[in-house]
Amino acid sequence: MTTTEDTPDPTDEAAALSAAACLFHGFSDPSRLAILRHLALGEHRVVDLTAHLGLAQSTVSKHLACLRDCGLVTSRPVGRASMFGLAHSEAVLDLLAAAERVLALTGDAVTLCPSHGIAAIHADNHEEA
Repeated sequence: MTTTEDTPDPTDEAAALSAAACLFHGFSDPSRLAILRHLALGEHRVVDLTAHLGLAQSTVSKHLACLRDCGLVTSRPVGRASMFGLAHSEAVLDLLAAAERVLALTGDAVTLCPSHGIAAIHADNHEEA
């Protein structure tokens, strides 16, 4: 099958949509969002994030690993610790601001979504327990 400039390659489109879905999965956890928002203030160590966010060290480390794997967070060694910061901070902050605008426009209607809203999240958490 050949494609023209007017007809996008469905394989490329599927790959792009898959990549976008993976990116949004990186943003899909409230703890990861809290970490990203806090890293917008500057670099922090895991111990700093646990103190500021009230999360367990293992939780922060797990989410930082996910965010680093997604390319959203960087780390650099400082002595025996690592300093974590936002990668592509301007783009990440723009995306978070855009999400806030969409939520404001929809009146947070997404929280009522039967598939991915608050009730679905709570149901998933009870199934895992």
